[in-house]
This record gives sequence, structure tokens and C-alpha cells, in this order.
Amino acid sequence: MNPIKRTTHPHIVKIPGVCGGAAIIEGTRLAVWHIVGYYYKVGMSVEAILSDWDYLTPAQVFDALAYYHDNRQEIDRLIRENSYEYWKESQFNVAA
Repeated sequence: MNPIKRTTHPHIVKIPGVCGGAAIIEGTRLAVWHIVGYYYKVGMSVEAILSDWDYLTPAQVFDALAYYHDNRQEIDRLIRENSYEYWKESQFNVAA
């Protein structure tokens, strides 16, 4: 079993081998960068996120957003690395 790495945020952990070791909401496989993407890129409200993922609590979602603001560079990098554009660039660069 992989050891849970606690963060300074009570609902956010990192587990090697789960979501690539990225920050996730504890007890889920939902990465912080997913929540950030839905909230900031898609424009979902916290209420809509909670409706779609009814096993989450408001504290978990707000803590994910707070983690983002405390670790913006890390999460922005993960958002970029998990984007279609990044995948496309990496495929193009490998083929060249």
C-alpha cells in the first residue's frame, strides 16, 4: 500500500501511484487540477460540482480551490500537462 503524503490542507493528500502522485481530495481519485478546471475553465459553480460529485463535501471542494491558490504553479503545470494541446505537442515532437 502506498503511503499517504499529507499536505497543509486537511482534505488534500498525495499518494504515489494515484493520479500520478498529484494532489487529490482524500478518499477519492479526484485530482485538485480537475476541480480547478471545472471551476475556473468550465465555469461550474461549487454547487454544480457538488451536484455532479455528490460524494464530495463543500469543505473538500473549497479546500481543493484553496490548495490551488497556495500551489498555483504546481496545479497550472498539471493542467497544462493533462491538456489535449500538450498531448498533441508531445505527439508531434515525438514524430518529428
